[in-house]
Amino acid sequence: MNIDSIKNGIVIDHIEAKKGLEIYKILKLDELDCSVAIITNARSKKMGKKDIIKIDKNIDLDFDILGYLDSNITVNIIKDDKRVEKYHVELPKEITDIIKCKNPRCITSTEQDLKQVFVLTDKEKKTYRCKYCESIKED
Repeated sequence: MNIDSIKNGIVIDHIEAKKGLEIYKILKLDELDCSVAIITNARSKKMGKKDIIKIDKNIDLDFDILGYLDSNITVNIIKDDKRVEKYHVELPKEITDIIKCKNPRCITSTEQDLKQVFVLTDKEKKTYRCKYCESIKED
């Protein structure tokens, strides 16, 4: 399969296979007025299989969301058919309004305007805890 290169835009690469569509939805890429390609199960020497998202426009991306969803992602900025910048995302130390606390006793359950904030407490296990009640994020 052949997907055209982009002249100016962003390539989100090294996405864990089968996660590309989830990232597409969470980043609301369907709301863009430009071409967006999602390549799933592409061959990768490093990963075996991977997903790739190509965006035919330079937009602001939330690196915290990308790092939380998959900390192996790389983001390439393309200008005039050349990669001019490359970023490696990392697990964010804190995430806001990406996940919700499921503890019914948490203050976020009663205070609707309070932001949902989770703090990384164990980088190895990728464990996040609610900032207010310290409940562990559940899948």
